[in-house]
Amino acid sequence: MAHTFDTVDIIRCKRDGGVLSTEQINWVIDAYTRGDVADEQMASLAMAIFLQGMNNDEILALTQAMINSGETMDFSGLGKITADKHSTGGVGDKITLPLAPLVASFGVAVPQLSGRGLGHTGGTLDKLEAIPGWQADISNDRLMEILAGPGCVVCAAGAGLAPADKKLYALRDITGTVDCIPLIASSIMSKKIAEGTASLVLDVKVGSGAFMKDLAQARELAETMVTLGNNAGCATTALLTDMNTPLGCKVGNALEVAESVEVLQGGGPADVRELTLALATEMLTAAGLPDADPAAALDNGQAYDTWRQMITAQGGDPDAPLPTAKHTHTVVADQSGVISELDALAVGVASWRLGAGRARKEDPVQLGAGIEIHKQLGATVHAGDALFTLHTDTEDRFERALSVLNDGWKVSNDAPPVRSSVILDRISATS
Repeated sequence: MAHTFDTVDIIRCKRDGGVLSTEQINWVIDAYTRGDVADEQMASLAMAIFLQGMNNDEILALTQAMINSGETMDFSGLGKITADKHSTGGVGDKITLPLAPLVASFGVAVPQLSGRGLGHTGGTLDKLEAIPGWQADISNDRLMEILAGPGCVVCAAGAGLAPADKKLYALRDITGTVDCIPLIASSIMSKKIAEGTASLVLDVKVGSGAFMKDLAQARELAETMVTLGNNAGCATTALLTDMNTPLGCKVGNALEVAESVEVLQGGGPADVRELTLALATEMLTAAGLPDADPAAALDNGQAYDTWRQMITAQGGDPDAPLPTAKHTHTVVADQSGVISELDALAVGVASWRLGAGRARKEDPVQLGAGIEIHKQLGATVHAGDALFTLHTDTEDRFERALSVLNDGWKVSNDAPPVRSSVILDRISATS
């Protein structure tokens, strides 16, 4: 008979800086998933972990316990090597959209189980739902069929995959315990390991628009997740990438789909293309294709063809017009100079206030809402030049959006430091 622990003893142990045993962690996660541990008790334990941290053995045990709480997927019969990517979230982070079909166009299966946006960070499923007819919810059988065909699927994770994480994340979101490295790492990696992909590349964002605000914190998270993945037999690497300014020139659901299509057709903003190619190279190398040329696949239409097949396979019409907002408002420069500040968080919150995001998971989003950025950080501008165009269906949202956006940009005579690359570092098992 399995040992039964006292929940309060486990909370006290972690509260006082103690180390939880694997047996304690297994028991409390299983009991919480079944409803035998109350929400207020798990909230207390989450706060204790937030304040006291966890060592590597505890994080490994927590991750495995959440994997064991539900089903796991198996792609061994697919006949293709699998590779996946996960981003910790940011502003204008549309990379999954061009990346999945780009990698799949080389014969690699990409099972991209994605989520929705919350607050200032956008969600991949919300973006793709801007495409008329596209469906986020598909069965496991249909997922396997599409992976065997076009080779890439972007869809919602099934309820049976790491249900303990789903329950715990909802609790963390309302108890101030989201930004905790042990809890973030175990949350992300339990889902990705349960997903069953052979390899994984992590895009860990750093900066004002990311959950990790400084490089040291982001590096610790990346190293923790890389260790968890490789210990579980999933070849895992991570890139640390800059999220102090928005990624690309468009923020918002339909706007980001349009920009992703530009990248798939060989164009698009330089930073979006750079990061897409860097992550594709990581995924293709892990899949045994180190000599593949992803840049050529963007430029010659190979990746775009796979995109069209992927969208069609999930019920979408790749030729249909994307939703547009009913109202627009343009912000212009009040003086000549250089864009010396362009804050990702301010742009993300403004886009959210326009209707592109949600405050609660059940809230609807406006598919056409968001912000177009006409002048990037470091650009020279003249008085009267258009800097941003705001989009929304609800005209009275402009005032609240502008109140935060206008504090997030600056035109001055001082040019900001030149950002040579959006990629700050690479973390591997041997780093």
